[in-house]
Amino acid sequence: MENIQTNPSKSQEKSGNGLGKNQSNQPVERVTAGAHEAVDKIANASHHAADVLGEKGAQLQNLQEEWLADVRKYVNGHPVQSLGIAVAGGFLLSRLLRNR
Repeated sequence: MENIQTNPSKSQEKSGNGLGKNQSNQPVERVTAGAHEAVDKIANASHHAADVLGEKGAQLQNLQEEWLADVRKYVNGHPVQSLGIAVAGGFLLSRLLRNR
């Protein structure tokens, strides 16, 4: 009679390293899960950073508008002094840039 039973060593050679399909994929699955987890953490951190930067940008925009309103009030209240400050600032700036 012919040998009907399969040889265990031949079936192990076919599946690779003697491990079953589920056992050989475990390290790959763990690495994949770890990579997905890392990507999710990075995505969450970047979304949080974008939210914080958006809030800070809005705060800076509001601060800029407040300062501009204050400067306008000062210029309207003190036009001669404002002109003197502008001339002095322009003179100093031109001196600083000329020496370079």
